[in-house]
Amino acid sequence: MNVSVVLFTSDLRLHDHPALRAADGARQVVPLFVRDRGVAEAGFAAPNRLAFLADCLRDLDAGLRERGGRLVVRSGDVVGEVCKVAAETDADEVHMAADVSGYAQRREQRLRRALEAEGRRLHVHDTVTTAVAPGAVTPASSDHFAVFTPYFRQWSGVHLRAPLAAPRTVRVPEGVGSEELPSRAGVVGLSPGLATGGETEGRRELSRWLRSGIAAYEDIHDDLAADATSHLSPHLHFGTLSPVELVHRARRLAGPGAEAFVRQLAWRDFHRQVLAARPVAASADYRTKHDRWRSETTARADIAAWKEGRTGYPLIDAAMRQLRHQGWMHNRGRLLTASFLTKTLYVDWRVGARHFLDLLVDGDVANNQLNWQWMAGTGTDSRPNRVLNPVTQAKRHDPDGTYVRRWVPELAEVEGPLVHEPWKLKGLERVALGDYPDPIVELADGLARFRRGRSGD
Repeated sequence: MNVSVVLFTSDLRLHDHPALRAADGARQVVPLFVRDRGVAEAGFAAPNRLAFLADCLRDLDAGLRERGGRLVVRSGDVVGEVCKVAAETDADEVHMAADVSGYAQRREQRLRRALEAEGRRLHVHDTVTTAVAPGAVTPASSDHFAVFTPYFRQWSGVHLRAPLAAPRTVRVPEGVGSEELPSRAGVVGLSPGLATGGETEGRRELSRWLRSGIAAYEDIHDDLAADATSHLSPHLHFGTLSPVELVHRARRLAGPGAEAFVRQLAWRDFHRQVLAARPVAASADYRTKHDRWRSETTARADIAAWKEGRTGYPLIDAAMRQLRHQGWMHNRGRLLTASFLTKTLYVDWRVGARHFLDLLVDGDVANNQLNWQWMAGTGTDSRPNRVLNPVTQAKRHDPDGTYVRRWVPELAEVEGPLVHEPWKLKGLERVALGDYPDPIVELADGLARFRRGRSGD
């Protein structure tokens, strides 16, 4: 075998890359990324992710050039473009990472058939985008785990492969045509505080996190003002960091913070094994409660207020404004805003999931859709009717109101705990808030509506 093609998808790195390492046995390698027409047609080509992707591709190309290679970029149908490149270079085989969505599974099947028809082979590699492959651990009575705790117990006992070094050299056949690398400068509609993408930045952030953040993670990961989570989710989504490497490095540090962080990585694998087994869960209830959701027409004003961060509940509004500004949101904020939309406003989880995917730089189908279902009570949560009270949660996770004041400037001068209940302010203090709205719904009324809708009464 003289030439191998490595198809990069959501694994845009050189370190710990099993597909690239396997192809390295060939004399020459074509590192290929296809700007997938199907992703754009499905509505997943959101500006924030396109910009982050452009950063990742430029950084990947730079890393390959340091090793004597380069990244080949094409656009169109993935199957057609891969087959073209394989034919142009007379490649015998194509290597790629396994993926879990229904679209990714169909793409893999199409690619395998097309390559085999031309006498070429497709090699699909597990544990590139997960620490433990979907299906590697299963209960006795099913093809996947529907409850996290027993999954985590088995997941924790799996022997992980050792991380792989980045290749020293990459030799690309001469004459392989490539499009110009995309740039974030050409993307409009970006969140102003969007993070920088690429493996170089991801490894820098990882080093910072392991050095100065992970030790305190167990104690303050829900502290909204402290902003003490890793911020590595965009790099995990685009594969600029390896989940296998993260688990290994966290476990070497040990301690409660490292254990709590590894547990979050296991949650990511958990959702991916659910989606791999039930791809329809990306758009349909995993466990239906036969909800009679309010229609988008009926709830239009409430949905708009939620999206704009103008619900009158300061913590909800702060989180939604953080999402719009950064293309990212603290995990506790994600839970609270999802609970508020699906249970207090009683709006279909798919409305919220779609809005999140429009803005989140780490907008991952498995994690986004299944976390929304978890919070809506249609997914894997064992307490499907739980409702998170935004005022109680605010006092618990933002007790000083620092997070709210950071993102809701109308409330910056409100002192004390009333920053979480500004509707209680009187006279000139209330006037000073300007056009900050009163609550769009009373919590008790929202809870009663949710219970009626779910019970069918």
